[in-house]
Amino acid sequence: MKLIIQIPCYNEEQTLEIALSQLPREVEGFDTVEWLIIDDGCTDNTVEVARRCGVDHIVSLSPNQGLAKGFIAGLQRGLQEGADVIVNTDADNQYCADDIPALVQPVLKGEADYVVGERPIASIEHFSPVKKALQRLGSWVVRLASRSSVPDAPSGFRAMSRECAMQLSVFSEYTYTLETVIQAGQKGMAITSVPVRVNEDLRPSKLVSSIPSYVRKSMMTIVRMFVVYQPFRFFLTVGGVLFGLGFLLGLRFLWFYLGGDGDGHIQSLILASVLMGMGFQTALVAFVADLLSVNRKLLEELRYRSRKSELDASDSSHAE
Repeated sequence: MKLIIQIPCYNEEQTLEIALSQLPREVEGFDTVEWLIIDDGCTDNTVEVARRCGVDHIVSLSPNQGLAKGFIAGLQRGLQEGADVIVNTDADNQYCADDIPALVQPVLKGEADYVVGERPIASIEHFSPVKKALQRLGSWVVRLASRSSVPDAPSGFRAMSRECAMQLSVFSEYTYTLETVIQAGQKGMAITSVPVRVNEDLRPSKLVSSIPSYVRKSMMTIVRMFVVYQPFRFFLTVGGVLFGLGFLLGLRFLWFYLGGDGDGHIQSLILASVLMGMGFQTALVAFVADLLSVNRKLLEELRYRSRKSELDASDSSHAE
């Protein structure tokens, strides 16, 4: 059994050595523990620090591709290197590496395919109230869309089985955290979480350049996830709201009309007609979007089978 611990990096020379010094080289249940970093277009000495610290594998991306693509690139390399379980953590040493054995236990026991480390969000002092609120909102959306009970979906500390890693893909260019949990849930994988500890904050988050930017990007990610993974529910809900508002305005006009005062409320009738028409059309879009969602799932299945065949062939050649 091989465990690969991956760390996405973008100019992390100041903190990477601290994070690597905490990683284990032995974890119960595994014969081999290897480290992998994703050099996401680093322009500093991150790669040199990684080599000096004995990192086993380095994935280089150029130019900077972003956290989401870096995460997936790390999974692909980990699978190619024969990982049975992949753990993802951060280069800023946010997560306590001593909790890795607990994080991988549900996978080793066959109880879960995807395990997310649950941070003590309420007690993390350097998280602003806005960030904490968005963490809760993001987790609620993920639970709704993935039919899972993960309380801290934005956490980047997570463990994945080989089978799970082969099936994950990311459309977002901002972050992978919410989307991959939804994917795993929609594919019927077993998802769970375990409590983990966090370390002292070493640097500001690179995902949060400013609160307004973080709010905007997070909300866009959440809306996009609903559109991609729950298109029928999303568009039908929007259509229902529009149609309902139009229907209520129509009733309002009818009330005044029957009372002999309809001439002064023609605007309400026009707006009601427009809203009900928009609602009906949006409801029709829901059915089209659902058909597209089915097509996406078929393409994901073909992609998974192709990747599995390639990895199985590679494993066979290595065995020979």
